[in-house]
Amino acid sequence: MKKVSFYTVGCKLNFAETSTIGEEFKKRGFEIVEFGEPSDVCVINTCSVTEYADRDCRRAVRKALKVSPNAFIIVTGCYAQLRPDEIAQIEGVDLILGSNEKFKIFDYVGDFQKNYHTQIFISPVTETNEFYIASSTPASDRTRAFLKVQDGCDYNCSYCTIPLARGGSRSPEIAVVVERAKTLAQLGYKEIVLSGVNVGDYGRKIGTNLFELVKELEKIDGIERIRISSIEPNLLSEEMIDYFVNSEKICNHFHIPLQSGSDEILRKMRRRYNTTLYRKRIEYIKEKDPEACIGADVIVGFPGETREHFETTYNFINDLPISYLHVFTYSERPNTDAVNLPDKVSMDERHRRSEMLRNLSLKKKNSFYRQMIGKVFDVLWESEVKDGMMFGFTKNYVKVKIKYEPSLVNKITPVKIVDVEDLVAVGEIVKD
Repeated sequence: MKKVSFYTVGCKLNFAETSTIGEEFKKRGFEIVEFGEPSDVCVINTCSVTEYADRDCRRAVRKALKVSPNAFIIVTGCYAQLRPDEIAQIEGVDLILGSNEKFKIFDYVGDFQKNYHTQIFISPVTETNEFYIASSTPASDRTRAFLKVQDGCDYNCSYCTIPLARGGSRSPEIAVVVERAKTLAQLGYKEIVLSGVNVGDYGRKIGTNLFELVKELEKIDGIERIRISSIEPNLLSEEMIDYFVNSEKICNHFHIPLQSGSDEILRKMRRRYNTTLYRKRIEYIKEKDPEACIGADVIVGFPGETREHFETTYNFINDLPISYLHVFTYSERPNTDAVNLPDKVSMDERHRRSEMLRNLSLKKKNSFYRQMIGKVFDVLWESEVKDGMMFGFTKNYVKVKIKYEPSLVNKITPVKIVDVEDLVAVGEIVKD
């Protein structure tokens, strides 16, 4: 039996897509092995968001070939779509597939015999109109499944390469998503995470919306939690918030990209909201549900971001009841408008600001977790074990640990939060 391994960089969407590609290999008799183990084929699914795409790809190719010198190396994903000629210069790469080709690997290769000649199949993103449903699978050994419900983006943020790599926004019909979610429920998943490039834009071009989708997903037996990976503040209405926080299945966990707390920088980024709207959304969520978890993405060091702009961002975030941050250091991406903006911020200053916000994130997360002490939550336990402890998550995305009990894996149990250690809540099982 031939073996295949996978290496994935980037977002949860990439991981869901890799998992779906893996299912195609399994159907054709391949055994999936861990990346770094000997394999006949290695698929590298790349990302283009940061400046390290080239470095990550080269390292992955080298690692794969070190253990399997004759492995057939396939590189796909956003970086492959945008910079195929750069990847073709990496010794040992056999096949490069674009965003529209990644789900058709078997259309482009037959016996996977290495011939030391790189082939490239990349179609323009303007021709990328198909939607390929994707989700994580039991091979990922998780109790939460990431379900891709949207792809591409019609926004034109000045710093972002995703529309260039994935094309325009597109979504499957509700029935298609529901059918995949039912399959995941049958496989034993209790929680699905709705993923995409711009999840809040789901259904806009096919006459429906995210609101209608989640209402249908709630009806599925076996799916006990629905988590939304991320949603833009301008696409999150008060009506949706009201429904979400009162739903038995939808998690009270909102990840709402901010990017900057300065309206001037937001305009340069071409974001579709301002800080007034953002604050309104955050405060409304907390008014309706004080226990809701709210995460935010922030980019620091964008061209033209002065120290005053950064201080405005820092103070804006500090004043809001945000639970944690994902902090990104701005990196110049080819073919984006931001590359040509003046007043670049030095790399040392970018890293200094990133560190400040990451420290703020730790403080906010610790504060949020400590607010949960003494309260009881339902926890979905995962299979991860470390130092004799197992871990799980509440609906509001608090990570909890207890002493390992194998019978609890993929079970939901009531737990009282008694302490917080190293940004993990310590729980006690509540007995009947």
